[in-house]
Amino acid sequence: MNVLFLDQFSDLGGAQQCLLDLVPAIQASGWNMTCAVPGDGMLIRKLRDRGVPVHSLRLAPLTSGRKKLLDFWRFAFDAPRLARRISSLAAETHADLLYVNGPRVLPAAAWAARKSGRPLVFHCHSHLGDASARKLAGRSLQLASARVIACCRYVARPLWPFIDPGRLHIIYNGVAATGAEIVIKKSGPSIGLIGRISPEKGQVEFVLAAQRLAGKYARCQFIICGAPLFSSPQAHRYFERVREVAAGLPVVFRGWQDDVNAVLSGLDVLVVPSLHEPGAPRIILEAFAARVPVVAFASGGIPEIVIQNKTGFLIEPPEPQALAAKLDALLQAPGQLHDIVGHAYETWKEKFTLERYQREVLAVMGLTQTLSATGRSI
Repeated sequence: MNVLFLDQFSDLGGAQQCLLDLVPAIQASGWNMTCAVPGDGMLIRKLRDRGVPVHSLRLAPLTSGRKKLLDFWRFAFDAPRLARRISSLAAETHADLLYVNGPRVLPAAAWAARKSGRPLVFHCHSHLGDASARKLAGRSLQLASARVIACCRYVARPLWPFIDPGRLHIIYNGVAATGAEIVIKKSGPSIGLIGRISPEKGQVEFVLAAQRLAGKYARCQFIICGAPLFSSPQAHRYFERVREVAAGLPVVFRGWQDDVNAVLSGLDVLVVPSLHEPGAPRIILEAFAARVPVVAFASGGIPEIVIQNKTGFLIEPPEPQALAAKLDALLQAPGQLHDIVGHAYETWKEKFTLERYQREVLAVMGLTQTLSATGRSI
């Protein structure tokens, strides 16, 4: 089977890492994989390093966050050209299946799929909260009679009115076992946050919690690992605000790190203070696999993967003082973390391995192509 993968970003984020995770399984299955993405980000290099041909897509720039009227005009003007480009690539690569990894590419891909009769799988990694974006995605799915993979129920919920339940698959992310060695810490405890720097990820809330703890735990270190991605001016402005709030505190900015497991190996606690989490972040699963305890705000799909007081700790309300209080309690009684990391690790082995994720996604892709080839409804 020949598969054309389409993504809306070439910078690395969670969705792009999920795409990279599929590459070895697709290659092992004997399928041919081609990708098309915009820009010149790290995803392109990583795909080519794995032997995957990559083609260029040109997407009109849109405002980060809530979209403006000009963005909708830009998007509408750009869609026909993008659809023609996707149709051309599909024909050139003899694609048997289109796999869409981001909603911005979905309308054009749906038009190309409908025109050519090719089946389409849409992998939805983020909650489509905006009503217009939700409706556009839903109508596109109906146009292409698409099959949908959602990374959690929270992400799937906005799409329920638009698709038949039989074409919707909830497939939670999976991660590989960690190969990093545990770092023997010679100083105080290390509490870390790993993820792209943006307002919804809660770096300011993390620093404000650190502010409440720094005076009490003089040797405690707070790690922020990540960078503002996707060349967003808003994210860069937010990063500057984070740095201003952190001034004078024992906060270390590690920047973007390719080896997340190496970062996790040096942490005593991972904090996921997402205020408006759009999905079910894979960093939590990576912490489970690395036996690092997780403290997270109960937002988005996080409560679907973290069991309160069994595999991690959920904080409500999502406020710095509540986060600081929980971290304070854990630092004073670290013994309670032992059972948590044990349960989390067993949960990872049972539900969130990379092999399980690859197997389930490829099964959906194979089913979609088979039903399309035999002329049956997909």
